[in-house]
Amino acid sequence: MANLGIHVLKQATRVSIPVVADSGLPYVTGVSPIHTATKPGKVNTPILCTSWDEAVEKLGFSYDWETYPLCEFIYSHFQLFGCQPVIFCNVMDPATMKEDIAAEDYDVSEHKVSLPLAVMSGTVNVSDSAGAALELDADYSVYYDDRTDVCVVELLETGSAYSAEKLSISYSAVKPDAVVLADIVEGVGHVDDCMTAVGKIPDTLCAPAWSHNTVVAAIMAAKAAGIMGLFHGKCLIDADCGENGVRDYSELPGYKNKNNFVDENQILCWPMVKLGDYMFHLSTQMAGLMASVDTLNSGCPYESPSNKTLKMDACCLADGTEVMLNWPQVNIVAGDYGVVTAVNFLVGGWVLKGNYTACYPGNTDVKDQFTPVSRMFDWVGNTLIRTFWSKLDKPMNRRLVDSILDTCNIWLAGLVGTERLLGARAEMLESENNLLDLMAGILHIHIYITPPSPMQQCDFTLEYDTSYVESALAA
Repeated sequence: MANLGIHVLKQATRVSIPVVADSGLPYVTGVSPIHTATKPGKVNTPILCTSWDEAVEKLGFSYDWETYPLCEFIYSHFQLFGCQPVIFCNVMDPATMKEDIAAEDYDVSEHKVSLPLAVMSGTVNVSDSAGAALELDADYSVYYDDRTDVCVVELLETGSAYSAEKLSISYSAVKPDAVVLADIVEGVGHVDDCMTAVGKIPDTLCAPAWSHNTVVAAIMAAKAAGIMGLFHGKCLIDADCGENGVRDYSELPGYKNKNNFVDENQILCWPMVKLGDYMFHLSTQMAGLMASVDTLNSGCPYESPSNKTLKMDACCLADGTEVMLNWPQVNIVAGDYGVVTAVNFLVGGWVLKGNYTACYPGNTDVKDQFTPVSRMFDWVGNTLIRTFWSKLDKPMNRRLVDSILDTCNIWLAGLVGTERLLGARAEMLESENNLLDLMAGILHIHIYITPPSPMQQCDFTLEYDTSYVESALAA
């Protein structure tokens, strides 16, 4: 049949647009007062939050960060550093981790009774002094006040007991202390569910108040090495600052070795930090700082968070004791021990200090020891996986190979042009692609990349030049 006229056909573009991996996206495991949330997320399931309001809505909030450490991260990341998003995993289940509190008499003050924040509002039963049951929303209301961390039973003016001086109240309360190590380990494991649950793949694993535990830290490192079995990231862990933990900087080398905190996917932090009356694990603030620096660099993690400003006014231990580190001591902690710390020296405020992952000084491979270099390797690798996943199962012919190579080299050249890489290229090496592999549909692409190392030292040499005397005084 004739096909008269002018026809326009479209052909698939030979070069793909890279699907750039997320950078500085935290996955945070722990306990939140989820029973106070207005739209609570599922327990032991990744919960994506893009703002303070959304986090409070889905996870609840309390200033008791020792009991509910996820709230520490919520406050730091959204309020102090203004970063988003974050993926949380709350492991406290109010349905099973609870206890029933028998009825007790409470004094009424200004028509209100303040109960512990652990109270589950839907379980509150109130009776007047004569034993008559009161009706919710008719005689009284129940709400949480996160400013004072209490659950409030307030008598309504239109109710029958508005002027009561005592009330009998029973309720059920959550038990945050019922969360055990196994629950945290399970929560860390749910990082593999992030893509399915929220459509995001994190690259920073955190567990404030738990990451100092050797089991948790080891599981975090293992997951960071293979999120969903494919993607790579880093876990931020804290040295124990408690009574039996590290109380002096000189104890850090022994502590690292004893607890086996020597993995290239771990970044070890010490001590804790303060801002006013609030105390934070340093890993919490480092996560916010990393996300801030990455965001300023268009989501590329090539720049170290070291020497960037933290939101703090003192270093401290878990009991609040202030830690004073001078520059020689910081130089030892960050330079010799491979531990990230904080310092207030010269640059006009408190800054993070430390460029090494926990594997240093035992491992001095530049791609492993330096945080920004190692993160760049992770990020480039994660981007390659996401970009070329759609190419799987296509016919492995020359056109496909050239498409992959061209896409890689164009993207890498852009990173070199913006000085986020010093040099980079993609090649298909004959030595790496034997006939049997090619027949089996296995293609090997060799990526050469050189991220810039952080400048840790700069030496100036001063010399008196007598020639300037002669030239200055010559007639």
